[in-house]
Amino acid sequence: MTGEILYPEFLYPGGEPASVTDTAWFALAVSPRKEKSVARVLRLRGYQDFLPVNVIRRRWSDRMQDVEVPLFPGYVFCRLDPARRLPVLQLPAVHSILGKQGVPDPVPEAEIQALRVACNCGLEPVPCPYVAVGAKVRITEGPLNGIEGILVETKPTRLVLSISLLQRSISIEIERSWIVPMKVYREFQS
Repeated sequence: MTGEILYPEFLYPGGEPASVTDTAWFALAVSPRKEKSVARVLRLRGYQDFLPVNVIRRRWSDRMQDVEVPLFPGYVFCRLDPARRLPVLQLPAVHSILGKQGVPDPVPEAEIQALRVACNCGLEPVPCPYVAVGAKVRITEGPLNGIEGILVETKPTRLVLSISLLQRSISIEIERSWIVPMKVYREFQS
């Protein structure tokens, strides 16, 4: 045995997976309520997936139950080589890879990392409308130290983390003392 790794053809149609340096994160548009099954199939086929979820309490006729629901319904993030995207697009519940004019548009690594940290830090992320304008801030203390986002001034103070490509956001309650302003930007319409 030479120590060579052989990959089954059904997992990687090209014979082996692309290296991590050849890949980027992409947002997959999937069928409603199929996010978890798509993420599971991607994982089984050797892709790195990310499905941010929120635990909510649902009331049924006879009981209360905690249920995991996607923070971005209808979307799953997947790390893949865009030149080898066909096997992902052929999955039954995957409709498309988000992009412009038929070309997949990667989600910035920093946005995925910020979302991962926010989902795993113990605070409760909550879906909220996408915020295109406002004060961009950096967190300087607490479990989100180093994360950048858009501040929404409400009581209590909430930080909005956005995935630009999806035009979707989540918000997390933070301490006002944790933030420092980065810059203020505005969009002007003519």
